[in-house]
Amino acid sequence: MSRSISKGPYVDPKLLKKISGKTPESAGVIKTWSRRSEISPEMVGFKFAVHNGKDFIEIFVGEDMVGHRFGEFALTRKFTKHGGKMQKELELKKKEAEISAAQSAKAAGEEKKT
Repeated sequence: MSRSISKGPYVDPKLLKKISGKTPESAGVIKTWSRRSEISPEMVGFKFAVHNGKDFIEIFVGEDMVGHRFGEFALTRKFTKHGGKMQKELELKKKEAEISAAQSAKAAGEEKKT
């Protein structure tokens, strides 16, 4: 549910203080724990390190991110993969295809030398 229009977007005052009067090049990476803060147009071009509960995830703020919240870009759960027998077979076929492609490229490179 979005915030009331009369209240306006929530941006952490400490975060605004950290970027005020600075350029994106001179600021470096700005650490923040405020995942609920909304990204404002003044933040475009800056790099933020958003805490996900364990470590900081670097985010480069672009124009298309304005209006979203920092927490949307720093996921708190790590997706490994879906398992199962079919998945293993697909991964094995993909690995074999990569090996054969590398071998054919190597053979083609040796033919050019001779």
